[in-house]
Amino acid sequence: MLFNTFSRIGKEKTRFHFTRCLLGTFLFCLPAFSAYASEPEAGDTKVSSSAPERAASVVSRLQVGGYGEAAFTRNFYSDNQYRYRNPNKYKNDPSNGRFDIPHAVIYLNYDFGKGWRLGTEIEFEHTGTGSAIEIEDDEGGEYEHEIEKGGEVELEQFWLQKTFFPELNVRVGHIVVPVGLNNAYHEPLNFFTVYRPEGENTILPSTWHDTGISLWGISGDFRYEAQMVAGLNAMLFTRDGWIHGGAGSAYEFKPANKYGFAARIDNYSVPGLRLGISGYYGQSMHNTYPNEMEGSGKTYNNVKANVVIGSFDLTFNRFNWIVRGQADYGHISDTPMLNSAKINSPKNSPYNKTYVGKNAISLGIEAGYDVFSQITALKEQKQKFYVFGRYEYYDSYIRESTQPSFDYTKKERIAVGVNYFPIPQIAIKANWSNRLLKSQYNNEPSINLGIAYQGFFL
Repeated sequence: MLFNTFSRIGKEKTRFHFTRCLLGTFLFCLPAFSAYASEPEAGDTKVSSSAPERAASVVSRLQVGGYGEAAFTRNFYSDNQYRYRNPNKYKNDPSNGRFDIPHAVIYLNYDFGKGWRLGTEIEFEHTGTGSAIEIEDDEGGEYEHEIEKGGEVELEQFWLQKTFFPELNVRVGHIVVPVGLNNAYHEPLNFFTVYRPEGENTILPSTWHDTGISLWGISGDFRYEAQMVAGLNAMLFTRDGWIHGGAGSAYEFKPANKYGFAARIDNYSVPGLRLGISGYYGQSMHNTYPNEMEGSGKTYNNVKANVVIGSFDLTFNRFNWIVRGQADYGHISDTPMLNSAKINSPKNSPYNKTYVGKNAISLGIEAGYDVFSQITALKEQKQKFYVFGRYEYYDSYIRESTQPSFDYTKKERIAVGVNYFPIPQIAIKANWSNRLLKSQYNNEPSINLGIAYQGFFL
């Protein structure tokens, strides 16, 4: 008995020391603000200044911050996974609701001096990890057991940067791929709706982050960035999400047999207006593990599945208005053979076996007016109250003639709501939205409530 007592005490000490070490490691690795969180969108709610200005103004070289969202949704449509196969059967189903924490992020930057800078960011999506069941809608409602609790924990950024002068900075490590408005400016104070804009969030990885090298700089009214990163994995593309899952990996490492190239240019010549163009090109086939479909004489050896994306976006913030808009269009080559490879992949493989469209599109615009700008007392307190509207159109599956039709992927969405900023770093959000589908399907209205924050703590 005495031996068992000492044994338990020893185990408790071991657990205590392990927990202390784990906590110390976590505090050391607190994630940092992203490249674009460090440089907030011109004219948007400013919670920090640009990176060079902030580096000059903060005595400490250490910067700690974060952003996060909590949301409640009530959907006034069926949540059955077969609702698009047999819409009449589920037309009168009851409403359904959910609470969610889409993102909770802590970030940290450290300035080593002499132009060297560290950035890290860790993100908790949908409350973290654990064991959960997911229903894969575009795989016929198949139940899949996932090692997650509705979400994931990700090291979204981890990079070292060397600044030579404002026009030339080199960043190496795990970085954000700034293609589209949502990826470049993904923090919750950079959009009015409770959740991220739906179109871009559907067809593109969000937030798109990958390992590679980036060159960026600021010259006059222009900011540019050019990147080479690990390629997308075509076997993870889906009908309902196009390339959304393609930047992920089912393994402990990211296969990088092929590479992708991204670029972005923003212009700030007009006061209060930012105009941006961005794009991506890269081969996505044969970027898997094991790389056994590539090689002389193999059926899929010559299938490239090249991904090409072009995007335009803008933000206008002046005269008490904020207007944001974006247009994205993408293409995948060799989709007939790509779909053949996906459909015929081994049953127990981690890859999605649904068709993927050769093209995808997303268009969106939102506009909000600050009502409190007309009330002197509230304006002096820097409180803001935006009344806004949003419209978007997107389609994640523009098929080739040889592919089957799935018309439910073509959607329009309207949203109206309010954003209240009691202080610049916090927004209380509410919106009603309606997802409009083709006539043979049922529309999908919902109400969303949320609160979001974004800022630096140190």
